[in-house]
This record gives sequence, structure tokens and C-alpha cells, in this order.
Amino acid sequence: MKKTLLSIALSSTLLTTPMLASAASELSANVAATSNYLWRGFEQTGGKAAISGGIDYANDSGFYLGTWASNADWAEGMTYELDFYGGFAGQINDNLAYDIGYIYYAYPDELTGDADFSEVYANISFGALTLGVAVLAEGEGADAGDTIYASADYAIALANDAEVALHLGSYSGDWLAEDSIDYGISLSKSGFTLGASATDLDGAAGDVKVYVSYAVDIDL
Repeated sequence: MKKTLLSIALSSTLLTTPMLASAASELSANVAATSNYLWRGFEQTGGKAAISGGIDYANDSGFYLGTWASNADWAEGMTYELDFYGGFAGQINDNLAYDIGYIYYAYPDELTGDADFSEVYANISFGALTLGVAVLAEGEGADAGDTIYASADYAIALANDAEVALHLGSYSGDWLAEDSIDYGISLSKSGFTLGASATDLDGAAGDVKVYVSYAVDIDL
């Protein structure tokens, strides 16, 4: 599931989240491959590899729109995920940035037809630290606000343009999944990421999962 713009969820998936809207209008694309598609500590492809890609538009007002797709198979009949999102992002000063938006997660071929859902999200970054919250906006049989995901991410710059990212997230609510805490660490350089993620749940859902990914951003 696509990470929200600026939320730095290196914790869990093949991609870092899309970056802050640029100072000038631009259209960009991204393509990535991962050995295991993870989202908030949970496998989205049953531990198998995933290929993803997306297109993003951002203009100088801070407004952005985007779409992203990946193979996914965590429910019956499901073969892919298609996300749509938009919002506003910007810099308040040199050390403070924000991002507020909406994202819709679609699974067009899932057999029950009730996997689709949407969230509203807000993130604020203080230098290398990003704090975020995503709240359920719509889901089959659920009311707005039924689930909340809060997260904290911290990026540590290393020599030679490498970066270590630390993540902690907390999911609570009544829709789709039980309450859980997820945590992760990743090392990234030149588009490559090696990471590990786990949750506090019992059994396989709580096991540490390791992934390696490669992502490319393309200016259009």
C-alpha cells in the first residue's frame, strides 16, 4: 500500500514514500522492485517479490496528485493494488515541513469487493524526525475514524550518501486488523534499500521480515 507523501515509511515497504512537493511544477515517475512487499509490518504478497510503479504531479502551490500500483495478493482473488492520492505539502522553515492529504487504496479484482479503503493523513517533519497519523476515511462496514495509524520515523545520514532509517508505528481500531505495533530499520544508498520489519503480534505475523529493494525516480 502506497506510503503517504513525506511520511518516510521506510519501515515497511519496497519504496520510500514520495517526497515533498517540489518548488516548481513537475511530473515524475517511479519504478521499484522488492523481495517482499511490506506495509506497516505486514506482508502484502505472501513473502514473494513485488514490482511497482507510479506517477506523481506536484506544483509550486504545494498541491500534488499521484497514482501507484503494485502486485498484491493478501485476499482472495487479489492480484494487484492501485492507489490514488492527493494533498498539500510544503516547508514552514528550513527545519519544519508538513504534508496533509487523502489516499484511496483500491483492489479491483479482489473477490469479496470489500477490501478497498481510504485514509486521510497528516505528517510533520522536524529535520530528520517525521511524525505522522493516518485515519480511516472509508471502508466496507466501517465508519470514518474507526482505525488510526500513528508513526514516527527518524533518518540518519551516513557517509557516501547512505542513510539509516528507523521506524515505529502503532495501529489501533476496529477495522480489518487487530491492534499492533510495528517497527523497522533500513539502510539505503543509490536507490538500493536493505531493511527489516516486524510487529508485536504473536506467531508468523510478528516474525522479523527482511527485504531488499531497488527504486528509480524518473523526471518526465
